[in-house]
Amino acid sequence: MTKRSFIYYTEMNSPIGALTVASTDIGVCLIQFGPVKETCSVIQTWTKKHFMNAELKADEERLQPVVEQLEEYFLGHRSTFDLDLDLVGTKFQCLVWKRIKEIPYGETRSYKQIATEIGAPKAVRAIGGANNQNPVPIIVPCHRVIGSNGSMVGYGGGLDKKEYLLKMEGAIEKIS
Repeated sequence: MTKRSFIYYTEMNSPIGALTVASTDIGVCLIQFGPVKETCSVIQTWTKKHFMNAELKADEERLQPVVEQLEEYFLGHRSTFDLDLDLVGTKFQCLVWKRIKEIPYGETRSYKQIATEIGAPKAVRAIGGANNQNPVPIIVPCHRVIGSNGSMVGYGGGLDKKEYLLKMEGAIEKIS
């Protein structure tokens, strides 16, 4: 595993509330729902777990391209992201995240469909677990994964945010 010395972070406003965005020198590694003052302890715990001695460092300038692409997404001017990612997870989680990243803007897939697509049709619950551990929501669009019956199921930021994102993308009825 490549050593990371710093985890850079910044905060941005969005239509779904404040987002805290973090990156290593390799790429975006974490997005948390909420402002830095509320997410800092989560980021510290996550950093210690995955990058051990990496130091947290505020760096708005370094993260400006990430913030710009997220702003473009929320304005409806971007449907895909062109950002380097530094995803840390098990082989299975990374496989699931890679597949989720391929779900087109404005479309959804069920947990069962994802399980079938990665060749593990009985791993529906494990898909849910991997989806829940996605460190970079929105960029790896875990909000596009729904229940087999079309229901909104689980989202780290809350079902209201998931519904907002899917409506914004046109995957479900438009925002009124």
